[in-house]
Amino acid sequence: MLRLTVSTEEYLMINDNIKIVFLGGTKNHLRIMVDAPKDVNIVRSTVLENKITDLEEKAKLPKYYAEPETDAKYLRKKSSRVIITHGNLEP
Repeated sequence: MLRLTVSTEEYLMINDNIKIVFLGGTKNHLRIMVDAPKDVNIVRSTVLENKITDLEEKAKLPKYYAEPETDAKYLRKKSSRVIITHGNLEP
């Protein structure tokens, strides 16, 4: 399993013919674009889960959960920029 942090408009290449572009999003939603040949089957996980009627088979499906908070070591430190001026700024 590969876990990445990406910026808007970055992309991943899978082999030479599949490109996944990250378009941005909000806190709970992410928009992606998948550029792949027509012979590659791409199916949303909810569609796969809804096709399975046997509860035992559904329980075997992998579950992935978002982490509620980002670890502090991955966050950028915010620097405060305070400029204090006195008097007239004209040359």
